[in-house]
Amino acid sequence: MPPVVSSGDAPVVHEHTAGVRYGPALTLLASLFFMWGFITVINNTLLPHLRSVFELSYTQTTLIESVWFIAYFVASIPSAKLIERIGYQKSLVTGLLVMAVGALGMMLAASIPSYGVTLVMLFVIASGITLLQVAANPYVAVVGKPETASSRLNLVQALNSAGTMLAPLFGAYLILGRSKGGTATAGTVLTEAERMADAQSVILPYALVAAVLVVLAIVIAKFPLPAMGSAGSRLAKEQRKGLSLWNHRNLVLGIPAIFIYLIAEIGVANLFVNFVSQPDIANLTHEQAGKYLTFLWGGMMVGRFVGSAVMQRFDAGKVLALFSVGAFVVMMITVVSTGPVAMWSLILVGLFHSIMFPTIFTLGIKGLGPLTEEGSGLLVMAIAGGALVVVQGWIADNYGLQTSFLLTAACELYVLFYALWGSKVTNAAPEPVAE
Repeated sequence: MPPVVSSGDAPVVHEHTAGVRYGPALTLLASLFFMWGFITVINNTLLPHLRSVFELSYTQTTLIESVWFIAYFVASIPSAKLIERIGYQKSLVTGLLVMAVGALGMMLAASIPSYGVTLVMLFVIASGITLLQVAANPYVAVVGKPETASSRLNLVQALNSAGTMLAPLFGAYLILGRSKGGTATAGTVLTEAERMADAQSVILPYALVAAVLVVLAIVIAKFPLPAMGSAGSRLAKEQRKGLSLWNHRNLVLGIPAIFIYLIAEIGVANLFVNFVSQPDIANLTHEQAGKYLTFLWGGMMVGRFVGSAVMQRFDAGKVLALFSVGAFVVMMITVVSTGPVAMWSLILVGLFHSIMFPTIFTLGIKGLGPLTEEGSGLLVMAIAGGALVVVQGWIADNYGLQTSFLLTAACELYVLFYALWGSKVTNAAPEPVAE
């Protein structure tokens, strides 16, 4: 039986057909990874904007991102069932159109303006991204030769990082740069009229996003994407009998590792602009601080390339441990220092966070054999950990924004524990074999 690649929704089989050109399909699919990375990180500049427009507390501000990540938990299983019903290509189109509807809804929320409608529309956009995640990952794995699947996945992940790196510039210019609150110094109090005018700055960027999403949906709907194989599902189902996911320590402890890591990553990204714009840190406007987000996400892209190369020669668990120690150190520097040192130490954590999600994910499914798809599904659902960023918002409101990054430092320590001990494989299951 050909090797199975899974994304947590259904077993997928590599089927390489001679004479089929996969390059155009891979390029098109890579654009999806770019877009969902781009749209996700727009939130990092959107949040300080909404905090100013609606005069939100840090708790209310981070609740916006919590709603975003709750969508991963709520929409992942329905997404898998939708794919089973209508197929992968139609699901990709559906995901893009759902995102476009949410983007148009953000224009409505800005016109009213309404905090509640904003929450609903961001949930809609995130649900569309969840559907894309569930459908696109296995597609990338099979559009080409099986032996180059890893190379293809690394390529599209790099483009996802490129999207996250460029999004802060887009948000800084078109959202923060076109608003009074975004260009004012920290502590400036806006009038009611200024806040209502600022709300309108969201309309143009989300109109552009909606237009791009609709065009992509049309292109994918008309594009002759290669068919995906489905043979081997019955065999995998039979091999699962009598096996339990909970016998695998690396998975059981890997689920909270993903969950906890997302709290750290999302907390840093969402509170970055507010933190570095403070007078005792960098004393920047929100627009200027938003541009520095590019360095944070750019560090994650660089770190993924470096980490991938290093892990070809060294054990992934040890590399993860080294990166988690680095992340803990720079977060403690952020907590106890001021000025440019605090700002650049917070930027540097992006470099150390870079390999954490893919490495934890890989270690978590190691040795699961025929249980790999169920384990992958649980790890994907653990992305919902990003919703608990609201806890950091509560800490920031009650104990100070800088102090709240102690939560991030604590998250890095759990990743270190997982890297050194929790990721050790136990009860390795037999890999699927052909009858």
